[in-house]
Amino acid sequence: MILYHTSEKEIINPDIHYGRKNADFGWGFYLTPDRDFTYRWAGQNAVVNQYEFDKNGLSIQEFTRSIEWFQYIFDNRRTKDTLMVDAVMGPIANDTIFDTLGILSSGYLEPEAALKLLMIGPEYTQIAIKTEKALKQLRFIKSDKIEGVTGEALKKEQDAYLDVFARELNKIVDE
Repeated sequence: MILYHTSEKEIINPDIHYGRKNADFGWGFYLTPDRDFTYRWAGQNAVVNQYEFDKNGLSIQEFTRSIEWFQYIFDNRRTKDTLMVDAVMGPIANDTIFDTLGILSSGYLEPEAALKLLMIGPEYTQIAIKTEKALKQLRFIKSDKIEGVTGEALKKEQDAYLDVFARELNKIVDE
């Protein structure tokens, strides 16, 4: 499986202990198999690192956009990773996850309504490498320095997404 990781630098030897504990799938080294997503969302003067990942012999939790996925992300955002696996694979939570979880935590939304909001927008996949065992099965291939998409192009896409999100939230509130 070919995977990509965007950074400010080339990462030949990834570290699973670097980064936020409260990311979607908890602590780990995050990658995606979605090449177009990687290149489209890379910042200015970014480096896209490419790897080959051998999943054989690993325990991997795979999620789809579901209530289980939502609950796992919700728990991780509160730094309560409950899975003991080598890697986690599933959809990337959209950029409104903090707002959606905040609304849920306040009691304003039920989990099913919050999940409906998280279903908006395109679905991209992420993989979090969580153990040294899995990290040993990740092989660096190459890196590419890229310019990335301009902030203006991303802003248009985000504005369109937020417009749909606001309409859906209003529907839920009106129900």
